[in-house]
Amino acid sequence: MDKFGKSQSVKRVEDNRFLTGKGRYVDDIAPKDALHCAFFRSPVAHAQITGLDVSAAREAEGVALVLTAADLEEAGVELGMSAVLIKNRDGSMGAHTVRPLLAKDRVRFVGEQVVAVFAETLDQARDAAELIAFDYDDLPVHTALEPGGEALHPEAPDNRAFDWALGDEAATKAAFDSAAHTVSLTVSDNRIICNSMEPRGCFAEWDGDRLHLSFNGQGVWGMKADLVRALRLSEDQVRVTNPDVGGGFGMKGMPYPEYHVCCHATRVLGRPVRWMSDRGEAMLTDNAGRDLISTLELAFDTDHRLAGFRTRTTSNLGAYNSNFGQLIQSQLYSRVLTGVYDIPAVWLQVEGIYTNTTQVDAYRGAGRPEAIYALERAMDRAARELGVDPWELRRRNFIQPDQFPYKTLVGETYDVGDFPRVLDHAAAKADRDGFADRRRASEARGMLRGQGLCYYIESILGAPSEDVKIEFTEDGGALIYVGTQSNGQGHETVFAQFLSDQTGIPADRIEVVQGDSDRIANGGGTGGSRSVTVQTNVTLTAVADIVEKFSAFVAEEAGVDPSVVSFDDERFRAEGSNLTPTMLEVAEMARDKGRDDLLVHQATSQLPARSFPNGAHVAEVEIDPETGEVRVDRYTVVDDFGNLINPMLAEGQVHGGVVQGIGQALAERVVYDDEGQLLSASFMDYAMPRAGDVPMIGFDTEPVPSTANPMGMKGCGEAGTVGALAAVANAVQDALWARGVRQADMPFTPQRVWSMLQEGRIAAE
Repeated sequence: MDKFGKSQSVKRVEDNRFLTGKGRYVDDIAPKDALHCAFFRSPVAHAQITGLDVSAAREAEGVALVLTAADLEEAGVELGMSAVLIKNRDGSMGAHTVRPLLAKDRVRFVGEQVVAVFAETLDQARDAAELIAFDYDDLPVHTALEPGGEALHPEAPDNRAFDWALGDEAATKAAFDSAAHTVSLTVSDNRIICNSMEPRGCFAEWDGDRLHLSFNGQGVWGMKADLVRALRLSEDQVRVTNPDVGGGFGMKGMPYPEYHVCCHATRVLGRPVRWMSDRGEAMLTDNAGRDLISTLELAFDTDHRLAGFRTRTTSNLGAYNSNFGQLIQSQLYSRVLTGVYDIPAVWLQVEGIYTNTTQVDAYRGAGRPEAIYALERAMDRAARELGVDPWELRRRNFIQPDQFPYKTLVGETYDVGDFPRVLDHAAAKADRDGFADRRRASEARGMLRGQGLCYYIESILGAPSEDVKIEFTEDGGALIYVGTQSNGQGHETVFAQFLSDQTGIPADRIEVVQGDSDRIANGGGTGGSRSVTVQTNVTLTAVADIVEKFSAFVAEEAGVDPSVVSFDDERFRAEGSNLTPTMLEVAEMARDKGRDDLLVHQATSQLPARSFPNGAHVAEVEIDPETGEVRVDRYTVVDDFGNLINPMLAEGQVHGGVVQGIGQALAERVVYDDEGQLLSASFMDYAMPRAGDVPMIGFDTEPVPSTANPMGMKGCGEAGTVGALAAVANAVQDALWARGVRQADMPFTPQRVWSMLQEGRIAAE
């Protein structure tokens, strides 16, 4: 039978169309008669708007509509975007600032959208935008990652968006007061731009009663709810779709102003409209990631066991609250704060700062890379200051296998784990015993060599519940409607493969339907490594329902009691009958009998708990002390993802995540000047990782199946990035330590590393 076996490495079926130019991305499928949109954006980072004249733009050739904030308000559009707020330490709510769809009265970052122009061609829209007269009075610009400066919002006079804390401050202080050893380290986590292969874009159309928005996002239901709210429409009047999406990384997981503006425009015009960001716009306006500074303190007893951990983190939120910014930079950051270590006392304090820069939403891992990076850098520093082997220090402080389930002091319950076993596997895979010889060989060539370890853990995030619908089609196949959304992860392959595993339906006769709010009523979208775990969990529920109802139908057809009918993942079998139909054959029998009620099955299911993928990353770097150039020479990953559906796809996810981490560690860095102008606004000034920057990545798994879901899965989407940052940074610090360098912060560009070496030499003299 043509059936995928469980946990088989199957090639992605969607790649056939992607590699032959048949992908259906939003700019490919926009209506041919759609008007083009161009935005006039603020040229300055902070200013009071004193004049805005769009009359010349409205009269320009080909222009059909020009929209300002005043136009939106006059039409009854809710100007402010939605945002999630958290509570401060004193119980009050974080600053509730308004992020307008189009700037009103004031602009707060370079690139903020001020006016939208819709015209017959893109060139006409851009030309008309050039005719807009924009007058303003400059205001002082605040880019420092600290409270104070000119207030961006009256609701936050000191530019502090929130001040949040977690843990037992008194118990942690007592642990430090009685500690035998304490270690402190301040690390910065450089801001990065997503740079998805496909920039953001959309088209919108109005048929006189219903709105359709197609955009390249990470799910449709959050966007639909936001459009219903902002445009004051009923839910039945809004359809949102996601076509093929060329990368999301969390950055495309939330609404953006441009989509709302385009939706209002199509209602006004009665014509479809389209907007596609160019690369420069993307760098200016896409929600950025990271950009925080953390001071970490570790307390140890005489046996070098952790007695306490406290950290203070200051994070950049950009100019406004984004949909999840306050939440991600605090509570999601805290979920894996203590990593894989048994720590008896913890205190975390996080403050968010508004600056005159674009929004920051901590994509590429939603808080976990930042937390693990800081903790693993601090553990590495502690090992050096205590004179302990960094691998042994981690091993000594691991949560041990017999301690699971383990409730952390930040409120998470780790279901299972065997961190020592995974670390042993990583040591063997990385040939740790051979490192000394490799270091001597590098030194013989005048090079510096370092090895870095990161033991990470992450939690799957997002909504724990998910929806699915399975429909048997007239052509003898099946449709599976999923509530998640592929951004390039291979969902079409994985979900068809899983359904095939459970039902015996050949995978090539299963079509995965996603990203359409009309075709499936609810869904959680994609983000936080949730997709496969939550979607397969609810698929099991639906399959169980199908088996139960089909068994009763087969029993009726065979004239036997339903209790004697069984299903063996391939065929239904009934004792005392020669009837042994496949699931597709039962569906056809039901259709012939007019039993349409058996042809569509829907289910909603919720995971009982989160799962926690974890693993060890080992990086080796070689540094040229004459130039400061850093080369990642060896890279090894051993992950505990629990059970896998498709190991090859999981490995591909890890490879991509590791490359992202190497990119941030070695090269990527967003730079603003004192006036809030983005200096790294093109690929001439913002370096992305290239093939030559990345070694062959050794990858193995050491599965400890999760008990938090029926399939024993743990998720893997962001694991590569979560572990890569600290592994590379610790390797660089290891290489530079002997040269007197005590503080090595990303990105490790040649100029920065060369300067570190010179400073280390001077300090040693």
